Amino acid sequence: MKQFGEGWGSGLLGVLIFSGSLPATRVAVGGFTPLFLTSARAVIAALLGGALLLLLRQAWPGRRDLASLTIAAGGVVVGFPLLTALALQHITSAHSIVFIGLLPLATAIFAVLRGGERPRPAFWLFSCAGALAVAGFAWTQGDGGTLTGDLLMLAAIAVCGLGYAEGATLSRRLGGWQVISWALMLSLPVMGALMIATWPPGFAAVTTPEWLSLGYVSVFSMLVGFIFWYRGLALGGIAGVGQLQLLQPFFGLALAGLLLGEPVAWAMIAVTAFVVICVTGAKRFA
Repeated sequence: MKQFGEGWGSGLLGVLIFSGSLPATRVAVGGFTPLFLTSARAVIAALLGGALLLLLRQAWPGRRDLASLTIAAGGVVVGFPLLTALALQHITSAHSIVFIGLLPLATAIFAVLRGGERPRPAFWLFSCAGALAVAGFAWTQGDGGTLTGDLLMLAAIAVCGLGYAEGATLSRRLGGWQVISWALMLSLPVMGALMIATWPPGFAAVTTPEWLSLGYVSVFSMLVGFIFWYRGLALGGIAGVGQLQLLQPFFGLALAGLLLGEPVAWAMIAVTAFVVICVTGAKRFA
């Protein structure tokens, strides 16, 4: 029971860290192209993760782990950052954040397909209710969205859910911070080449907030957040702890309103209360 509680606590901390990702990405794409931003954040995080692996003398992952690491890297290191960066050229961060409400359901589905978990039927009731509440909220808040941006966000959710489930399953053997560090290292050659290929002609026009946003998505969104998130999923259960991300849209919307001055509807308070009930119910039946 203690381990279960620690898993949920660690997962919640990861969600809080991730909540700043889309607002920070929205700011960063003002000074960097999506391809350079995606590759640069991965390279910075990979160098930090590689330093941790070296300093703590971690053993190399086995051959059986390479396929899972590749899937995790493709989902959370490459796929989700790139697709969201592309989407945020067409939509506001406030609009994009509500799509995160669909991520717990995607993660739960992949937890069944890849992680071997079998939540009870009541869990799916709460999970779907929470996802529908967030999706319905997004539908009523139509401002700031385009078809291209919405499709890119849906694709980002699908690959991210797979990356979460695959990485969390592997974390049970390797450990959470080791999984994200090895996934980053595995993607380093490709992301390093992409960063060089998309290197901008100069950085004189890049503002301080854009540099700080690049730092946030590199250090916190790409590495620190995953240390807590993968640990939480591994200890508390992928499908169950994954429901905590139903709360991320509302943390993120608050940040978007406070930091970026983007409009945030008051209706989110009522939806948030309902989502909290759904998360509580999912936790009980996961």
